[in-house]
This record gives sequence, structure tokens and C-alpha cells, in this order.
Amino acid sequence: MPGGQQPQKHYGITSAISLAPPREIDHLYTKKLCDAMKPFGVFEDEEELNHRLAVLGKLNNLVKEWIAEISELKNLPPSAISCVGGKIFTFGSYRLGVHTKGADIDALCVAPRHVERTDFFQSFFEKLKQHEEIKDLRAVEDAFVPVIKFKFDGIEIDLLFARLALQSIPDNLDLRGDSMLKNLDIRCIRSLNGCRVTDEILYLVPNKENFRLTLRAIKLWAKRRGIYSNILGFLGGVSWAMLVARTCQLYPNAVAATLVHKFFLVFSKWEWPNPVLLKQPEDSNLNLPVWDPRVNPSDRYHLMPIITPAYPQQNSTYNVSTSTRTIMTEEFKHGLSVTDEILQGKAEWPKLFEPPNFFQKYKHYIVLTASASTEENHLEWIGLVESKIRVLVGNLERNEYITLAHVNPQSFPVSKENRSENDFVSMWFIGIIFKKVEKTESVNIDLTFDIQSFTDTVYRQANNINMLKDGMKIEATHVKKKQLHQYLPPELVQKKKRSIAELNRSSNGGSSKRISLDSSHLDSSRDTDSGTPFSSPTSKPPKPVSDTEDGASPPKQLFVETSPAASAAAAAMPQTSAAATVPPTSAASGVPPNAAATVQPGASSADTEQGKSIPLIVS
Repeated sequence: MPGGQQPQKHYGITSAISLAPPREIDHLYTKKLCDAMKPFGVFEDEEELNHRLAVLGKLNNLVKEWIAEISELKNLPPSAISCVGGKIFTFGSYRLGVHTKGADIDALCVAPRHVERTDFFQSFFEKLKQHEEIKDLRAVEDAFVPVIKFKFDGIEIDLLFARLALQSIPDNLDLRGDSMLKNLDIRCIRSLNGCRVTDEILYLVPNKENFRLTLRAIKLWAKRRGIYSNILGFLGGVSWAMLVARTCQLYPNAVAATLVHKFFLVFSKWEWPNPVLLKQPEDSNLNLPVWDPRVNPSDRYHLMPIITPAYPQQNSTYNVSTSTRTIMTEEFKHGLSVTDEILQGKAEWPKLFEPPNFFQKYKHYIVLTASASTEENHLEWIGLVESKIRVLVGNLERNEYITLAHVNPQSFPVSKENRSENDFVSMWFIGIIFKKVEKTESVNIDLTFDIQSFTDTVYRQANNINMLKDGMKIEATHVKKKQLHQYLPPELVQKKKRSIAELNRSSNGGSSKRISLDSSHLDSSRDTDSGTPFSSPTSKPPKPVSDTEDGASPPKQLFVETSPAASAAAAAMPQTSAAATVPPTSAASGVPPNAAATVQPGASSADTEQGKSIPLIVS
């Protein structure tokens, strides 16, 4: 076996399902899988790899220099300063060896006990600021896991900090031992967690190369299918890695093509909420909170538990909701049926990476827009709004008339024609399935409260962290499928239809490109757990096509603005709210009026005045 590892060793909490060695054809399918992934930029060339290593080397030297300077300022003796150390550890996709072209690097700065967290966010931040190769420097000190973000010679780095209870940090330090966590501050424990989990995953798989190739395929598939985003309630990088690692444990001798198929087989049939575990949880008696439904009642409500293998064990999927679990389960089943076809020679690997036609899938959508008056404010604002979208999904799921709320992780810019001149705007789309209402002629569904409580949550949070600035606002609009062309470029709404037709004509369907999800967007994807896996398209969408296209009657745009500074377009529209009544059986045929809820903060604070009750009624 490559890597000289012994697959006969027992991995995981159960014995293997199959110890069958790979056949010649399995190697052939694996080569074809590699070829199918290459156009998406999932493999980095030697030059880029060496560039990353050089940047990390420079960063490591910067850390050592800074720790020596701090030690001198704190009057440590010269003999101690010379061996005080300090080290950069990597984790996440880079450490696992599955990062894509242009992906960022998750890193951890480990310092000895006399270096404080405040030193990291003050003097080290200043040191980075002086460095000519470092750009876009920003600190997020009050985050759950505090971080400094920057670009070092073109490579994006998210740098965490942990201070260990040691006098010096040697170069050969191993973070896997639990004793390392004794007497540490909770933020340091959280910061160390990423490295400890990544190292443990690599330790628990039978063959690292097979694991890496399989994980690259699954991550690409998840991004293409729109289910890669921890923050929106799908799965992030660590969770996908653990599911692939579990598959590798169950089929320890299999190569990547087989493992991809077995991945879909195992998880399309998995009986959630049974947890996925890579090893039996151990208690290190450090009194840290661990995932344990026997002890913590709240853990019993987790829908899709995937448990990290390093102490303190956590569920990496606590953001998953009933809707996102339903969507992912359907995708596992779809993946199984496609890989069945591929391994029977009826289809080719590119078919697995075909994106779904999200904008054809539902009759109803909610368009969520977040806008701000400057580019800098907009970046901050969409980060906060995106992190709270799952609150809106949760609110919608609890509505008795809604069966499913499916958020597309891709965000879209608003075309210049549809926004006021100075605004920066991003849109997200949520597909909605309403319950069929029996024994009634018609029903009006009021979503005002669901959206209002979401906007209140966002403004409250923004106000608490002093982020709220004039011009930051959120708007939620209900639209029918036929009206999507008013928000999206026609090729994005229509091309999906054409490519499905192409798919019917040709089983591989691998040649068609999607404007929103092509390989260039994957290349620049944020390959972390904390962001949307795709960047917004950089090209400005063309003008929307005419309102009457496809025979849809033009919708009456009914915007309700609380802001005096409403856009010119909105101001020209009737400032009233209305609800149409449509029999539930024929809901798809007529186009009801749009109803939009917009909330904008006052200049000073997110008071109750800015959060007025705004009707959003869907018929």
C-alpha cells in the first residue's frame, strides 16, 4: 500500500465493511476521476505549492522575531530569549493536503506563557502592518475564535493565537496530547482545536493519499451542488473531512473512485441523528464541555451530529436544520444514483459535478438583499447578515405553512439598473415549499413576523458590536419563479434549463459551463468553514429581460420602505402593502404581487422604531 500503512489495522469504532483490495478497473476509474476534477482547479501546481511554503516560512520567522522582542520587553534574561521559540501550525484544508488553487490558509500562532493575547492583537498586529508584503490586514478580536486576517504576498491567511503554559515553544512541539490543554484560557483551547482535530483525522485514516483524493472529490461535489457552507447550515470543510474519513475506515483498502461511491452509499442510508464518530470519545478529566447527549439535553436536539475526534469532542454540525438535512440527504441519494451509473459505464465523472438548477427547482423564493453605502461597510454587513441567514431559515421552518426553506449559498450582486447609484448590494435566494392546504378555497400566509424577528436579530447584533452604520439595511421580498429574471441575468435563469436538456441528450453533460458556479469561482472559493464556498460573480449582470417574458404577467412591485432615504426606484412605486388571494391548487399559474419587507437602522441605534412591523403576505 502507498505510504507503507497497514490496512489490516482496525480503524474506527466498528470493524470494516469490506477489506477488498482494489481491482485494475478501480484504478482506471480513479484516474478518470482525477482528470474530471482538473478543470475545476482543485490541484495546485508545484510553483504555487512552493510559494505557500515560502510564505509560511516567512510568517514563522516573523512570529519568532516578535516573541523574542516581547520577551526582551518583559525583561526575560538573554539566555531565555535565545531559546524562547514560537511556531506557526497550519490546520484545515491546507494541513489535510486538500486545498484548492487560491484557497486561504488557516494557521495558528503558538506562543509561550509570558506572551499575552493582547500582545498578539497589538504589537504583533503592528509588526504585520509594517511588513511591505502584507495587505488587507484586519483583526477580529471579539469573534468566538479571535483571528487576524491578511494577505501575505497574495495568499490569504487567517491566523489564530494560542498561549501555552510552557516557558518555550520548541520546533518539534506536538499538539495532539490532551495534557497540553491544562490551565489554558477557553479562547486558546478553541484556537488549538482546529489543529488538534485536523491532526487526529489524518492519524485515524488507513491511507492518507486515498483519503485526500476522495475528500477533494467530495468537497468539489458539495460546492458544485450548493451544500458546502457551515455558516448557512450545510456542512463545512471539517465535517466533510470526517464523513470521508469514516468511509475510509469502513473500506480501508479501497481507492478514491470506490470510496466516493461508498461515501454516497453509506450516508444516503445513514440513520440520523445517530452520530458519526471516528473514535470512541475519551474523557481527559479537564472538565471541559464535550458533546454528550446523555449529559447535555441540548445535544439531543442536534439533527446530524458529526463528532470531532480530539478532546474536547464537539459536534461540528450544530448549525444543521431540518431543511438543510433534508436537502443534503437528497443530494447523497442523487450522488449514489450518479456514481452507480458511472461505475456501470453508463455515465462519466463530470456528471457528478453538474450543478443543480436551483432557480428552476421551486415555485416560490424569498430574495434577501443586504445593502450599505460604502464598499467597506458592505463587506462587514454581508458578513454579519450571512452569519444570521440560518436564523431566518429556522423561522421559516417553524411556520406551520412551510415545508422546506432552501438557501442557496451563492450570493449575487444587484445590477446597477436595480439599485440606487451609491449603494453596494448583495442578494441571497431562499427556495420555499409551502404545505398544501386541504379543505380551503384559499389562504394568505403572513411572513411578517418570521422576517421581522430575523431583521431584529441582525440589527441587535450589529448594534451590540458597534458595527451599525447609516445606510446598512436588509430587505426581504417574496417572488415567484417566473419573476426571477428581474433579479438575475437571463443566462443564469435560462441556461440551467438548456443544460438540463443537454444532460438528457448526453449522459456526460460535462462540457457545459454555469455562469454562477464555474471553475473560476471555485478557484477563488473561501475554503474555510466560516464562509460561503463561492465568491460572488465579479461581472455585473446584464439588464433584466422584459417583464412579460415567458408569458408571465408583470408583477406589481409593492415595496414598503421605513427609510426616508429609499432608492429612487422604490420611491416611484406605490408605498402600500397588499395581499392577493389565490386558490392553493392554482398557486403556480398566476403571478401574485410582490411583497417586500425592508428595514433600515436609524443613524444612532437599532431601536424599536427601525423595526416596525411590515406586512409580507404570500398567497
